[in-house]
Formats: sequence, structure tokens, C-alpha cells
Amino acid sequence: MREMTKGANVGLADLSDDAGSVVVGLSWSSTAGDGDADVSVLLLDGNGKVRGDADFFYYNNPAAADGSVQLLGKTPTDSGSEDRIGLDLTAVPEDVERLVVAASRYGGSRFGELDDLRMTVADRSGEALLGFSITDASVESAFIFGELYRRGTEWKYRAIGQGYETGLAGLATDFGIDVDDEGEAEGATNGEEAAGATDTDLPAAERPEAPVPPSAPAVPAQQTREAQETRPAAPAAPKRARGPRTAKKKVTLPAVATKSLAENDAWRAARLFPASNLKSDKEREVRATSVLLSVMAQVPEFGRRLTAAFGAPAGRMQTFTEVSLPHGETPKRPDGVIRVERAGKLWTALVETKTNGNALRTEQVQNYMDIAARRGYEAVITLSNDVALEGSPLVEVKTDGRRKHKVALRHLSWAEVAHQAQMLIRHEGVGNAAHAWLLQELLHYLQHENSGCHGFQNMGPSWVPVRNGIDEETLSQGDPRAVEVVESWERLIRQVCLRLGGELGQKALPVQRTQRGSTALSRRAALADRLCEEGRLAAELRVDGSPGTITIVADLRTGKLRTSVEIPVPEGAYPLTSAKRLMRQLAEAPADLHVETLVEGQSGPRGTLERLRPEPGDVLPRDGSRITGFRLSLFKGMGATRGNAESGFIRSVDNAVDRFHSHVIAHLAQADRRTTRRAPATEPAPDPATEAATDRTPVRT
Repeated sequence: MREMTKGANVGLADLSDDAGSVVVGLSWSSTAGDGDADVSVLLLDGNGKVRGDADFFYYNNPAAADGSVQLLGKTPTDSGSEDRIGLDLTAVPEDVERLVVAASRYGGSRFGELDDLRMTVADRSGEALLGFSITDASVESAFIFGELYRRGTEWKYRAIGQGYETGLAGLATDFGIDVDDEGEAEGATNGEEAAGATDTDLPAAERPEAPVPPSAPAVPAQQTREAQETRPAAPAAPKRARGPRTAKKKVTLPAVATKSLAENDAWRAARLFPASNLKSDKEREVRATSVLLSVMAQVPEFGRRLTAAFGAPAGRMQTFTEVSLPHGETPKRPDGVIRVERAGKLWTALVETKTNGNALRTEQVQNYMDIAARRGYEAVITLSNDVALEGSPLVEVKTDGRRKHKVALRHLSWAEVAHQAQMLIRHEGVGNAAHAWLLQELLHYLQHENSGCHGFQNMGPSWVPVRNGIDEETLSQGDPRAVEVVESWERLIRQVCLRLGGELGQKALPVQRTQRGSTALSRRAALADRLCEEGRLAAELRVDGSPGTITIVADLRTGKLRTSVEIPVPEGAYPLTSAKRLMRQLAEAPADLHVETLVEGQSGPRGTLERLRPEPGDVLPRDGSRITGFRLSLFKGMGATRGNAESGFIRSVDNAVDRFHSHVIAHLAQADRRTTRRAPATEPAPDPATEAATDRTPVRT
């Protein structure tokens, strides 16, 4: 991989023979675990401007109709998260000369608060071609990481690393986007907030400073002033149509299902993909492969979403099952084949499917890798219940370095397939009603108990021995079985995030708190040693719209699951008022919810919601110590079995997170939104003395 320095450039063809389609990754990390940013791509013409607002791709416009740009979403990594962007350079219109890749933060956050800012570019096979790290970020709220630009028939990359203090709106405006930045982050000036204006609506002297876009010629200030003085007054411009909004698009959950016309509950609706008669693993694999591949071919948005991250171009897709391909003396039959045609060229991937928790077989996948290499195919895609982790491949295959043609080995989990289907039909939308119905039928099939496509459902062979070792206090640090349990726990948490994010239509990612320079193996080894010592597995989830990070702890010694969130108290707020406000927010929360007061980072008084509702003052420290927040927790017994039965550990984790989010987090977020809508823009800070005088609720001592 070529490491780039700021301002350097390189031709993609010099790094790979197959760079017509690339995947760009933007990554960062945060020791606090709460760092996040949004990516964007701008298509620029020869003048360094967009041709129109449709050339601006961001969270409200994630994909180009021609498939040249597709924001693939966030993927958890061992050091934080990575945003991936699929770029089909062969599909970029001829009048587009540059593709600018940028990222922006919101809510007053700055890039200087993040670590390890980095951009990578990988070719169609997944091999990393180049990397560029930004080390001088400080107060910027938007950054241009790099650009891909044409030089004749060749595409080149330039490392830029240029920041903006004016956020996504300022960056987009400089490239010709007329931004409606209503609701943009607090980084805007007071004048902008009052008038709802963008930077270009302000007088030149009042505009916040922003860097000149790359490749734009620098114009001396004196020359600019002379040109303005001699320029005749322009006639009033007609009112422009509203441009793209950089405020986040709100999504709503689907409406209640239409009432059934069945005479009684025993009747079952006819399904396009029946699963009730499936009996053997072979039947499940054949049916699942055929169902998925057929829907991918018929619903372009869905097929493109699943294959873009694997380097497939945007084009006409056809899918096949049970194809016989020669291999030595005995032909091999992969479960499926995907072919995409664009401009007379074919992209082909072999598909190997496993269902019902069955593991992928190394020998089988190796055969398909060899077949793909000999026949010039681009990828082998494995599909199973397991979730892939960095540094822990599901199968180990060997590649012949003497072969010029490279084959990518990619993995999909059934949980990822269901997540993408949910996002399209419940939150983002598809082309027509027939496509939505097909995806709904696919989702129903994947969730059917007989399909075998429920996702990760087995904690592995080391789970029972590790639990027994913790109970008997015979498990020692360094035990490799503990590492296997930690990996299974990480897969489970990632699957929980996929399912929760698909249901909510929000980003849901596991939080990784890692030290700089640590590897996946060292991090998991440290967690395994902690498991041996403390007997607990812990994870954190970050869900957009939630008031805090959700923590889940599985205590294997007590057999209890604890889900919790910490709610900070505003600086200067009167303690009793904060306690009462919390009780109002939790009016519909379960009575067994535990409320714990945090005093300067330590635990304070605690009690259940049932006991604290009539006496909110009981949660305050008796010595008058300053409180910093409250920790809200729900406890649940965890299952003992390894599988997906109702009493299983995996099912109990799913249920615990669902219950906590729907009964606690959702009420807190809803209360925050109501408070935000009611609060005036210039509300004065509360006076503790006045509140103390008017608040007559006694505080127990």
C-alpha cells in the first residue's frame, strides 16, 4: 500500500490493474468512544463546481442513479468505525473531472477531538492501494480528505487534508451548492442563525473564513476589491429553489399493518417464498440462495447495495443457482453466481451459502477461489449466519501470488442482508410498490423460524467450558477458549446493532475504546484476560438519537444481564429539579428500572423507579455533593443454552437490548425532543436560589 503525504498524487493504474471500481474508506477513532462524522462526495466539472445539486452526495442523497457513487454506510472496525464509499469510475459522466471526498461533524464537534483520521482506497478485489493520514486536525468541522481526478483517460488520486471551520454547509457552498442549512449545527454565527442564511448570503466582510477549494486559482484581495467596485449593479436575481438540506433527514417508523381479512388467527397469509415445509439443511441452503439472488436481480436498489461494497459496477444484474463448473476430475457446483454487465464488460462472483448455523468449509471455499482465479472471475462471496470480524477470518484460504488476476474473498451475514432490506423498505424507500413487496416477502422469509437465516445464533464450542470454568473458578488468564468467547460476543453485539439499526432506521454501531497502536488480537486478548478475572463480558452501543451510550454487561457468575445508560446533569442545574425532571421523563418506564446517582464519577444513592417516583429527593446525596448525572439500568436473567431457543443466551441479549431501548431510551429521547421544541431560543439559565425557594418538595435526610 502506498502511503501518501499531503499534496502528493498518484495514478491509480500505477497501483492496480483493476482500479475501474474502487472502495474509499474514511476512518477515525476516539478514546471516549463517541466520535462520529458524516461523509460526502461532490462531483465537479472543469470549473471546479458541481453541475447541479444532484452532484452532492451525503446522508440525504446517498447514491447516484448511474451507480457511479454510493455511500455504503458505516462499518465497525477494531479502532472505531469506517465509512465506505463505492466509486464506479467507469460510470462517472464524461463532463465530471473531479470527485471530492469529504467528511463533516455536527453539534459543535471538531475533528481535532478525533484520532487516526485516515483515508484509504482499495481496488475491486479489496486490496488496499493507498492510504493518507491527517495529523494536524484541530478546530475544523469539515475536512476534504482527498480527490480523484482525470488526466486524459487515467484516474489519479491527490491527498488534500484541507479543513473548514464552517462545516458541511460552508464546504458545499464553496463548490457551488446552494445549501438550505436550517437546523445546522451550533458552529454557525448568530447572524446566520437569525436569518437562516448560508455563508454566501452574508456580506464578504462578515463571512467566516474558509479555505480556497483545491485547484481553484488564488485571487489577490486588492484585485477582488477592484473588480467589485467596477462591476455594474446586478439586477435582482429570481428566487432560487430550495437546495439540499444539510440538516439530518428524520425518518419515521412504518404505519400499523392493515387489518387482516382472515376469519381467525389460525389463518396464514399466502407467501411468495414459503418456508414452513423446509426440513433439511440442504433444502434451506438451496431455497435461501435462490430467494436472495432472485430478489437481488429484480430489485436494483437492493442488488446494488449488497454488491457495491464488493467492487461490482452498476449495471444489468443476472443471478444463477446450482451452476456446474469444471475443476479437476470432478466439477464443482457453487450455490450461486452473480453476473453484472456494464459497457460490454462482465463482473462475476461465485456464492457459497450456509444456513442454520453451519460453518463454512475451508476446502470448499478454496476450490471456488481457484475456479474463480482460472476463469477470470472477480470475487467469491460467502454467506452464512456468522458475522465477520477484522483479524479473525471465518475461513483461511491460500492465494497463488504468481497469478496476475486477483480474486476477492468477501463475506455477508444473513443479519446484514436483513438489515439492508429493512433499511430500504421501512426507512429509505425503493423504486416502486412491487419492489417494496418483494423485499417484504424476502424479509418475512429470512425471519421465518424454518429458514435458517436468523443470523449469528451459536456462541461456539468454548462457551460452555468457559462458563463452567468461571463458575468453578478454574479459568486462567491466557486461556485461548476465552478469546474465542470474546470473538463470539463481539459478533453478537455487531448483529444486535444491525438488527436495531434496521428497525429504527438509525445508525447503530458498537463503541470501540482502544489505545493507539493496538491490534485486534491484542485487544481481544486483553478482554479475554478480563473475562477470566472478572467473569463479565461488556460492550457499548451508540445509536443515533439516543441521549447516551448504551452499555450491556453479561455477568457470567451471577447469570445477570445489565443494560444501562448514563444521563448527564446540565451544569448549574438545581439537583432536586434535575431529579424531578428525570422522573417525569421516565413516567412510562418499567417500575423495576434502577436509578443510580453519579457523584463526581462515583456511585451515589440508588433505588428502583417504583420507590423513587413518589420521593424524587431520595436519589440525591445526603451530604450535598455535586451530582454529575444518573445511571439508569435494567437487569435480566440470561439464558444458559448456546442456541437460539427462548432460554438461550443470544436470545436473552437481544431481548434485554430491545426492552431497554423501547422502554427507557425511546422515552428519554422523546422527552428531550419535546423539551427542545418548547424551550425558547433565548431562555435564561435557571437561578438555583429561585428554584430552591419555589420548589417545596421536601428532601429526605
